[in-house]
Amino acid sequence: MIQTPEKLLTLGEFLKLPETEPASEYVDGKVIQKPMPQGKHSSIQTEMATTINAVVRSPRIARAFTELRCTFGDRSIIPDVAVFTWQRIYRDENGEIANVFQAAPDWTIEILSPDQNQTKVTKNILHCLNHGAEMGWLVDPAEKTIFVSQQRQQALVFDLPQQQIPVPAFAQGLTLTVEDVFNWLLD
Repeated sequence: MIQTPEKLLTLGEFLKLPETEPASEYVDGKVIQKPMPQGKHSSIQTEMATTINAVVRSPRIARAFTELRCTFGDRSIIPDVAVFTWQRIYRDENGEIANVFQAAPDWTIEILSPDQNQTKVTKNILHCLNHGAEMGWLVDPAEKTIFVSQQRQQALVFDLPQQQIPVPAFAQGLTLTVEDVFNWLLD
């Protein structure tokens, strides 16, 4: 059987496409649609952004965004939570939050959905780290595990309830344990 080669798009071509629901990402010339978030994913994502913003937003240290398209390094991805330090938040000519962010977040957080490919998600985290992110988290609700990655360091695994999860230097006022994160599924 002869297969027709898949047509690859340029980043520019991808960015001209209409947005999809759920959102699509651009990786290695291919359009990859993210899975529709489900209950556990949505609960953790919402609480994570709210909890981070409670510590870093008011003092203008950083801000956590959910489902924010970040286009950089010939990719266009949408981390579940993208945290940008205050001075790196893209703004328009009016000083308001811009619609387009063309950089890696300082901290990228991905929450694994059922049937989501862990390798693809990990590659996005590593891409962020390779383009300046300080830290990346991969939260796995099914395994009650959080993988923490930093530039040029081996990933660390946090799966014991009382383990405190490392945060980037700019978010040192934030204290979260594994139990704290997964208790968001009980409320």
